[in-house]
Amino acid sequence: MDNLFAIAINGIFVKNFLLVQFLGLCSFLGVSKETKSAAGMSAAVLFVMIMASTAAFIIFSYILQPLGLTFLSTISFIIIIAALVQLVEFIIRKYSPPLYRSLGIFLPLITTNCAILGVVVLNVRLEYGFVQSVFYGFTAGLGYTMVMLLMSAIRERINILHVPGSIQGLPHAFFITTLLSLAFVNFFGVIPT
Repeated sequence: MDNLFAIAINGIFVKNFLLVQFLGLCSFLGVSKETKSAAGMSAAVLFVMIMASTAAFIIFSYILQPLGLTFLSTISFIIIIAALVQLVEFIIRKYSPPLYRSLGIFLPLITTNCAILGVVVLNVRLEYGFVQSVFYGFTAGLGYTMVMLLMSAIRERINILHVPGSIQGLPHAFFITTLLSLAFVNFFGVIPT
């Protein structure tokens, strides 16, 4: 139980994929302008992280490792993630067309989101068991969701303030991300692996 608690704290806070490891910043900066889009993207990423952690563990442990094909793990993980993203894209397009339109190009880009690939690779690298792998995928997704919603709330709030034209948009988003990252690193500390 202590081990799952440590995994949760690492996934959500200490080794947050967006603010500490800087993985998945493309969708983070692109979709965090509105809370509704950020929540939809976060739900999609959370689902894909959990399912990819589950499927990757099964394929790695029961197919690649016993057959001595661990060199195919990265390509296998990418195929798993791509298939899951296609499923998520189909579901969102069918049941929430406005969310599908607001996510735009960033929804298919989940396939190449390095945060999701990072979760499954770290599960293998850290030699997590099945429950630990799935739990790490879940907590990493929660950390992603928390930061996306925090960033979207800040960016929505800042829209009513006067921001000089020279730093509006992406430069301002990077500035906010830097401040959030400094807060996370200084408050939670970074534990070297």
